[in-house]
Amino acid sequence: MDQSLGKSEKLKSKKLIDLLFQQGNSLKAFPLRLVFIETPLPHPDVSVQVGFSVPKRIHKLAVTRNRIKRLMRQAYRTNKQMLDTKGTTFALLFICQHQKVPGQEQLSKAMQSILQKFNDTL
Repeated sequence: MDQSLGKSEKLKSKKLIDLLFQQGNSLKAFPLRLVFIETPLPHPDVSVQVGFSVPKRIHKLAVTRNRIKRLMRQAYRTNKQMLDTKGTTFALLFICQHQKVPGQEQLSKAMQSILQKFNDTL
C-alpha cells in the first residue's frame, strides 16, 4: 500500500487553484471542506492532484497553519486508498475551517467521511 504523496500528486498550478475557487464543487465534513473539479492533468499516471489550505484569517500564526496542513496531509496519505475516481482526473483542495487545531484522529475521521462523500457524488 503506497502511502506517499509524490511531487506529481501535489496541486501547484495557480491557474488550476483559481479555477477550483471559481467553478469547483464543494463538500463538507467538519472540520474539513473539499473543493474539487474535473481536469485534464499533465501527468497521465496520476488521477488526482491534491492541495491543502488553512485560511490566514482563522489561524494567524504560520506555525499553526503549517501544523494543520501537515496533519491534513497525513490524514490524506493514510486514507487515499478510499478514493475512487472511476478513470477521470480531478484536482482536490482540502481546507480546514476550524478555529482550534484539530487532532489527528478527528482529521482522519473527517477525511474518511469527506472521501466517502466524494465517491458518492461521482
